[in-house]
Amino acid sequence: MFEDFYKNKRIFITGHTGFKGSWLTLWLINLGAEVIGYSLEPPTKPSLFEVLNIKENIVNIIGDIRDERKLKKVFKEYKPEIVFHLAAQSLVGFSYKEPKITYETNVIGTLNLLEAVRETQSVKVVIVVTSDKCYENKEWFYGYREIDPLGGYDPYSSSKACVEILVSSYRRSFRLPLATCRAGNVIGGGDWQIDRLIPDCVKALSKGESIKIRNPKAIRPWQHVFEPLSGYLLLAMRMWEEPIEYSEAWNFGPFEKDLATVREVVEKVIDLWGEGKYEVIEDKYYHEAGILRLDISKTMLKLGWKPKWNLDTALKKTIDWYECFYKQRENIKKLSLKQLEEYMKD
Repeated sequence: MFEDFYKNKRIFITGHTGFKGSWLTLWLINLGAEVIGYSLEPPTKPSLFEVLNIKENIVNIIGDIRDERKLKKVFKEYKPEIVFHLAAQSLVGFSYKEPKITYETNVIGTLNLLEAVRETQSVKVVIVVTSDKCYENKEWFYGYREIDPLGGYDPYSSSKACVEILVSSYRRSFRLPLATCRAGNVIGGGDWQIDRLIPDCVKALSKGESIKIRNPKAIRPWQHVFEPLSGYLLLAMRMWEEPIEYSEAWNFGPFEKDLATVREVVEKVIDLWGEGKYEVIEDKYYHEAGILRLDISKTMLKLGWKPKWNLDTALKKTIDWYECFYKQRENIKKLSLKQLEEYMKD
């Protein structure tokens, strides 16, 4: 399905050097798309983007989403047909330390992108990736729906709510083919970002150190990174065919049965790794929600998307990837492509 649609399409991806962006870029390369990536340098060392040497198969442009002039110049030169906007300041903790950079990147950066889209007639579809944290979290046990109030306690979360409002305004004011995607907590091989549970686990386990967790009872909608990416790809296809019908907000999360606490995830990771331990530490520096759920009813019924891998499968694929990286690094690209192929078959 994807192969027939994406082959030879000109795809513009912001944030292509990040974790999700790298996997999306690799997927589109395999589908035969012509990918133009626009991003800062990879945010971590090591990085999935560099480990898989992704830049050899794309137009790789290093640039800041806040640089409106450069961004517009790239759009004018390459005339993309489909845009996936993933570039963002994506860390809650960092948003407390640098709120101005967070808002400039997430809100003004998105505004710059939308202005570039307005001036580029070749663009037929725009997918803006935000976050499940864009909702006004009331700590209830119900999954948030796309029509529920937006908000955000911390600068990161509120910046994502701002992006949702901004995109909605541009969609209605200028009749642009714009959709937003709100995904859960993604996991998968190749993530080394700070203050994320699985990377923190793997870093500690690979060094024989104790895993440190802050909020063991917190419940999150964990899902493998392939899940929301498959949703973005499917949504872009539907928007290409019916832009008005599908230009709206969409949730991409796991089934209810795959929600789990931080403690449960850490214990599963240790079992898969074969050894390790963890300890709970106190962190008073910033607020963290105790529970967050997404309602994916609309996405399943209207878009025809649903999760394929349960939490146990997602964790196994993730730990398999990291074990290969740390023990058989020369085979990591082969495994990456194999996991992608396995998901596509499922």
